[in-house]
Amino acid sequence: MNARQIMVVLAAIMLTVAFPVSAIPQGFAGLGSTADGFAIPTAGRQFLFPADHGAHPDYRIEWWYVTANLQAEDGTQYGVQWTLFRSALAPKTEPGWSDPQLWMGHAALTTKDRHFVAEKLGRGGVGQAGVVLEPFSVFIDDWEMKGLLPSGNDPTAKVSLNAAGKDFSYSLTLTANGPLVLQGDRGHSVKSAEGQAGYYYSQPFYEASGTLDIGGTTVRVTGKAWLDREWSSQPLAKDQTGWEWFSLHLDSGEKLMVFRLRDGGAGYTSANWISLDGTPTLLPPGSLEISPVRSAQIGARTVPVAWRVRIPERDFDVTTTPLNDQAWMNTFTPYWEGPLTFEGSSKGQGYLEMTGYD
Repeated sequence: MNARQIMVVLAAIMLTVAFPVSAIPQGFAGLGSTADGFAIPTAGRQFLFPADHGAHPDYRIEWWYVTANLQAEDGTQYGVQWTLFRSALAPKTEPGWSDPQLWMGHAALTTKDRHFVAEKLGRGGVGQAGVVLEPFSVFIDDWEMKGLLPSGNDPTAKVSLNAAGKDFSYSLTLTANGPLVLQGDRGHSVKSAEGQAGYYYSQPFYEASGTLDIGGTTVRVTGKAWLDREWSSQPLAKDQTGWEWFSLHLDSGEKLMVFRLRDGGAGYTSANWISLDGTPTLLPPGSLEISPVRSAQIGARTVPVAWRVRIPERDFDVTTTPLNDQAWMNTFTPYWEGPLTFEGSSKGQGYLEMTGYD
């Protein structure tokens, strides 16, 4: 989504310095005010699976984004993040180092006391990073999301997920027990009053199991996971400075995706209620109310880490609590992302991402 676009674009700038290409569009692949030469999302597009699980190089920005709320047998809570970003310097692919498709991976493991982070940068065209549909694989170096079902099935319905960094690693199996969900208006997710948008779908019904390795200690875990997929070519609106994004697993089995893009005023909000059978209901504009209830000091930053989230028309009113206040992603472009629990009118767990607080 739009704040994530900034992360990818800035990494693209660094990679461009390291691996220059002959054609760099306006604004270093997205920092400009236009999307010249790239495709633009429009309402009414029909999604095609499994093809849309793959890359869309004619769009400037794309990601494969997994978050997981996990518990050990003794009830100890953990969080895991696995992300692959793609950013295009031009709407094409080429073999070798001249390929304008740039890639960045983020992995994190969160405990109540520690937040482990790792980052990888790569270039398309040389086999270092990318997406393969058959057999399904999303990868950068040795980090991989890999399909586990035979050909002919939804390749995202059961996947393995692995990554490793300094003092941590994880290996998980994610099995979907519900359908893919189109976000926004049938997959067209608007991000501003000016109409910036992306194509966006999710798999919010994963059951997760596997192992974490933390400083040489192996922990068996189970839990719930959520995959987000989005691609776009449009930057933030000129007055937008960052966002808060929540993916929430309600104890009832329902799911909720909400976000607010900050603009100095009320912000641009969106809320999508997902029923037990996976039917999404995009709530009307203005339905979502979010406000901070507690902040934490993270280095020199003051970051709101606990939030009240309200949707009055659904009688939904909860307060979120982070597993670890210090879930700061100290990556090339820094942001906050970590697991949470919530209680109030509903109880459950989920993930929060916040940008623009650096």
